[in-house]
Amino acid sequence: MLDKTWSQPVVAAERFVMRPLRKSDAGLISMYAADKRVALGTRSIPHPLPPGSTEAFIERALKEDRSEDVWAIDGSDFGSSEVMGIISLERMERSQSEIFYWVAPAFWNTGVATAAVQAMVAANPHGAATLFAEVFQDAPGSARVLTNCGFEYLGDAEAFSVARNSKVPTWTYTLKMTR
Repeated sequence: MLDKTWSQPVVAAERFVMRPLRKSDAGLISMYAADKRVALGTRSIPHPLPPGSTEAFIERALKEDRSEDVWAIDGSDFGSSEVMGIISLERMERSQSEIFYWVAPAFWNTGVATAAVQAMVAANPHGAATLFAEVFQDAPGSARVLTNCGFEYLGDAEAFSVARNSKVPTWTYTLKMTR
């Protein structure tokens, strides 16, 4: 059985830090997550975004017994937004984790997603031997983020998207970590 109580470090990147969520992040997260383009790129964000869902998401992320560590991509110390997006790691069995991320549309095509994934891989806060990721096949930019960060294509699959209310074809990627 996995120990589901662990601390969550701040992870530094060149233009931002990735820090644990705060209740005060709810406004910006809600604003970005309510954007249909963001919701359609994720498995779990509904569209339209129901009232209270962001607060419930933050509450789950702050629990001691959480199954997923969630960070805000925070550029406020560098003259940018306090929340530029979200990145998370979900613990899996056998020293494996799955990485998830989304970036607010205002920061698309600026390198934020690539820099966030690179910094999270370098920090490897779960001490994972292997990282997994998947992206919807209609999001080739997200696939480029993963390949730019050293992930290798593993195969095709599908995942349910709440916003799309359907299963969506995905590409799955893996990265063997060196310890």
